[in-house]
Amino acid sequence: MGSMAKKGLQQYLLQLQQHPLRTKAITAGVLSAISDIVAQKITGIQKLQVRRLLLKVLFGVAYLGPFGHFLHLLLDKLFKGKRDKSTVAKKVLLEQITSSPWNNLLFMMYYGLVIEKRTWIQVKSNIKREYPKVQYTAWAFWPVVGWVNHLYVPLQLRVIFHSIIACCWGIFLNLRARSMVLKKA
Repeated sequence: MGSMAKKGLQQYLLQLQQHPLRTKAITAGVLSAISDIVAQKITGIQKLQVRRLLLKVLFGVAYLGPFGHFLHLLLDKLFKGKRDKSTVAKKVLLEQITSSPWNNLLFMMYYGLVIEKRTWIQVKSNIKREYPKVQYTAWAFWPVVGWVNHLYVPLQLRVIFHSIIACCWGIFLNLRARSMVLKKA
């Protein structure tokens, strides 16, 4: 690893140790930005939609990073820091029946109401139609991520690991949404 990259990683890990919540929030915001920029470009948006980008960054900084930070602390406290396979299975199950449905629902509401500026009736209709598909897809994908995260990733890096995967997940969801729009046209 180059000396500049190594120094950058060391500084990042130091910030993560000294200011974990702030570092995780900023990281989630940056990764939300990367995800949205890539998704906008892949879906053919010619001019970057800055408002959309900033609102997704806000969601990452204000919600995703802090929520992940406290969720992983809570899970570690509930399960007394254990990382055996039985405990990891319980953590993943708990995560999938609580935070996964909540996060997907909250994001769909935020995206519809705040980013797209749709009415509550329109957003509710979209959630009724699309939420089950999104959640079932999430349940097929995220338990594997959760398993790896809880079993192999140290507590202080779990939100970062999750955020990196979520960056790719966000691109996938944008592409899926785009293909659904093209099929209807």
